[in-house]
Amino acid sequence: MVKKIPGKCILSSQIKLKQQDMYAKASLFGFTHPIVVACSQELDILLNKYQGLQPV
Repeated sequence: MVKKIPGKCILSSQIKLKQQDMYAKASLFGFTHPIVVACSQELDILLNKYQGLQPV
């Protein structure tokens, strides 16, 4: 049986919000703007944390 990890649910919500933030900034500045790149890097960190959480 796979148990849910509460942190994974929180990270999932943070990832969705960061994606929305990144796309909004990209629509204003373009995908290569430093602000968008920084946001993308923050999203990468969240995704890496999410992937690191394994159900027990």
